[in-house]
Amino acid sequence: MLVVRPAGPADLDHLLELAILSGPGFTSLPEDPDQLAERLDLSRDSFSGKLDPKACWYTVMLEETDTGDVDGIGSVKAAVGLNRPFFSFRLVTNTQSSPSVDVKLDHQTLVLVNECTGWSEVGSLFLKADRRKGGAGRLLSQARYMLIGAQPELFNENVLAELRGVFTPDGGCPFWDHVAHKFFPMPFDDADLMSGSTDKQFILDLAPRHPIYVELLPEPARAVIGKVHPQGVPAMALLESEGFRPNGLIDIFDAGPTVACGRDNIRTVRDARAMTVAIADHVEAELPSLISTGSVTAFRAVRQKVGIEGDVATLSAETADALRVKAGDVVRVKA
Repeated sequence: MLVVRPAGPADLDHLLELAILSGPGFTSLPEDPDQLAERLDLSRDSFSGKLDPKACWYTVMLEETDTGDVDGIGSVKAAVGLNRPFFSFRLVTNTQSSPSVDVKLDHQTLVLVNECTGWSEVGSLFLKADRRKGGAGRLLSQARYMLIGAQPELFNENVLAELRGVFTPDGGCPFWDHVAHKFFPMPFDDADLMSGSTDKQFILDLAPRHPIYVELLPEPARAVIGKVHPQGVPAMALLESEGFRPNGLIDIFDAGPTVACGRDNIRTVRDARAMTVAIADHVEAELPSLISTGSVTAFRAVRQKVGIEGDVATLSAETADALRVKAGDVVRVKA
């Protein structure tokens, strides 16, 4: 059975493997064991309630219970931009006109902004290639919203997600090569690593102070602004199915889009119901449902059949064991 469960220090080897497989541009999964170890410590302390709620970064793993294989990762940051700025480019349309020559023009510009301070972020969604079919990606993606819905007061009323921008098959990044690198004269990987591990002062020091006119950029750079890496297209579709939409912001390094949705308008958060657990040898249900525990501290999620009658959710013993719940406990169910 596939289960989504909290990540902790014991997952370092699994997380490093996923980071290597994720490839360039996946900012939240650097191929750095020290950074990954710190992240797993932060995840452990977040789930255990040791941190200020706004400082929490919850990381979850997709595990096959029969084999112990870990095949995917996802995360929820309770708040971004509090200790380090959350920089983006905003795509702005400026209209200029001259009645004397009967000309009206729309010019798009990129403007450096720091607009999303305090927002929650869902991210780090990555699965091994052989797990990208059969609903595993949807389970992992939706588990993050079940986590938010379990205790929504721990998260901001606005939720965002950043998607990786376009890279060429040889690992090149058109937007970085033609635009960002002009301001940050270093390898992409170094800038990416510094963005995730420092206070981002180097961005404030070096980023453009004035709007960048999109029309003046080389075509390879213009073509990828706001576009998603091919591997991120399924993730974008999952986000859109939950109600996320582009909000006009793009990543300053690879030009990948940012999407956002109100916390309480995320479909899975809105539609999941809190129910009391009953356990039976046989469960009558046509289709499996998304089921999670009812709190962040002991969070786990699966997609299995559940019998629903009133406010009672009847689970099989195997499902209850995977969730580590017993009769009388509270779970959340989204049919």
